[in-house]
Amino acid sequence: MPFEPRVDKTAGAQSPAAPPALLTAAQRRRPHRIPVWFMRQAGRSLPEYHEARAGTGMIESCLMPELAAEITCQPVRRHDVDAAVFFSDIVVPMKLADVEVEIAPGVGPVFAEAANSPAAIARLTSHTQADFTPIEQAMRLVVDELGDATPVIAFAGAPFTLAAYLVHGRPSKDHLAARALMHADPASWDTLMSWCADLSAGFLLAQLGVGARVMQLFDSWVGSLSEADYRAHVMPYSQRVLATVAAAYPDVPRIHFGTNTAHLLPALGEAGASVLGVDHRTPLSEAAALLGGRYVLQGNLDPALLFAGIQALHAGAKRVVDEGAAAPGHIVNLGHGVPPNADAQVLTDLVAYLHSLPVPHYPAAPDAAEAAR
Repeated sequence: MPFEPRVDKTAGAQSPAAPPALLTAAQRRRPHRIPVWFMRQAGRSLPEYHEARAGTGMIESCLMPELAAEITCQPVRRHDVDAAVFFSDIVVPMKLADVEVEIAPGVGPVFAEAANSPAAIARLTSHTQADFTPIEQAMRLVVDELGDATPVIAFAGAPFTLAAYLVHGRPSKDHLAARALMHADPASWDTLMSWCADLSAGFLLAQLGVGARVMQLFDSWVGSLSEADYRAHVMPYSQRVLATVAAAYPDVPRIHFGTNTAHLLPALGEAGASVLGVDHRTPLSEAAALLGGRYVLQGNLDPALLFAGIQALHAGAKRVVDEGAAAPGHIVNLGHGVPPNADAQVLTDLVAYLHSLPVPHYPAAPDAAEAAR
């Protein structure tokens, strides 16, 4: 399907005169409406996505600028969400660095060689150049369509999640080999994690350099770590990514998200986030109390409620909004990604419901210097 920029926005789209609600909330100011977007909103839950991608592999779709732009914009047109998230995959920067990787249907990323020995890690990390041209071309098309009213979120995988795939050579249930490597061979672990950090930082900078106005670092598997292991063996590399972005784009909100991370939330914030994503297992009010009100929060509606009927869904959404009011700012999202079998109309109606709710008065950050950090 060719990319055709749409000049007419949906009837419920934000007024061009109003600052984007998501950016306003991320900056700790009260937005004109409750901002909402969904992780994995650009993808399998949309019939237009299946039509656009018919016959095209996942990685190939990400590297076709017109197609990637079309898929990125689809949920904004349909749902009136307050941000687009760039359609790509965490392994795309590796593919662009000439690492042999494919996404196997029903499996996930599969690498030609697992990075599970010093020699294999040395071979992997010799790939130091990545050509992000197709990413930049796609992002320009997205920004041209969405303009100033709807910000685009750049995204990348965090170093640990990338390393967990690389060490195993494919998805793993427990990431045991990656967790063992960090202790057994700290030098090789440092080489691998530094390479992952620099690649992810480059991927984010490429997206931000052509118009993305927010970024999210996904650390899907970091919840498998203890806090001690996270701080000693992982946090420095996530800090490296987030510090690189902050140095180049100090005003860009930096969202950091992981799953099963209730025990890691303070450390995830300390890694350099300005917004913390919280999964559906931890109430936002508890997260705000744990973090001392230092961070804007994102989340965290249980995706299961998308299948539970309108009363349960609205009750859950209202509860998330009420609990999010304990933080100095709140961006509504799911506590994880949109399931592929979700009903697209349910998502559209959920956005409309959230936009109909009154915007809470959020508390001020506890310390002005900390808020500006």
